Order: sequence, then C-alpha cells, then structure tokens
Amino acid sequence: MKLLLLALAAVVVVAVVTIVGATLPREHRASRTLTTKRTPEELWAVVSDRAFAKAAAGDVDVDVVESVRPSRYVTRIADPNQPFGGTWTHLITQVPGGSTLTITEDGWVSNVVFRFVSRFVLGHHMTMDKYLSAVAQKFGETPQISGS
Repeated sequence: MKLLLLALAAVVVVAVVTIVGATLPREHRASRTLTTKRTPEELWAVVSDRAFAKAAAGDVDVDVVESVRPSRYVTRIADPNQPFGGTWTHLITQVPGGSTLTITEDGWVSNVVFRFVSRFVLGHHMTMDKYLSAVAQKFGETPQISGS
C-alpha cells in the first residue's frame, strides 16, 4: 500500500511539474552584474577568452555574434538541437575604481520539465553567477554580483 501511495505521489509531482512548466513562457531574460577593480581592457581579455568561458560556464559551444572591444561581446549557443538556447550579451562599463561586467541572457527552454527546473530549481542566474564568480576569482577578488 505504501508503494502504491509513493508511486501515486510521484505521478502527481511529475504532472504538476509538467503543467506548471507548460504555463511558463518559453523565453526568458535574466541579468547579473559583477563589480570589479579591473579596467575594461582587463575584463575584455577574460570575457573574450573562449577557453576561459568553457571552463567557467560549462562545456557549451557558442558562436560570437558581436565583438566590440572593450565594451560589448555577444555569444549565442551554437547547437540549435539543445533543449535550451539563446544569447549572452556582455557589457563592460568603466566606473570609478574599476569596471562592471553585466551579462544579459536572452534565453529559451523548449522542454516544459526542464523549463520548470530552470526557473524554480536551478534558476536562470546559476550559470551567470558561476561565470562571474570565476571572473572575480581569476583576478583574486571576492565576487560582488547583483542583478535580477
């Protein structure tokens, strides 16, 4: 009887996750900003280093869509057959005492279950936070990340 109730509960959870995921929009926009003591050129050297990006953000192949040194770098997930995709726009701005690096993700998630997980379990910011933390650590700084 316990096994039957457990199986029923699992079916209900999967159904709820699927239904909620289906009601979420396919596209999303998320943004995070790192404040650092570095110059825009120093940040650019890291942002435009594709090997660093793969190591810091995960082994996802991207195409460079736009590159305007030292302020704007836009990448797009290269494989259209992934269950997710989109672009990252990196904006580097000089501020008193250093620079900011803002990443804006214009993304999409096709699978409704993964959409639920991406929104409520992992969060749309998880990979950006990981990447920005790696940028700060590369410079020996404590990550100061903000954004929505």
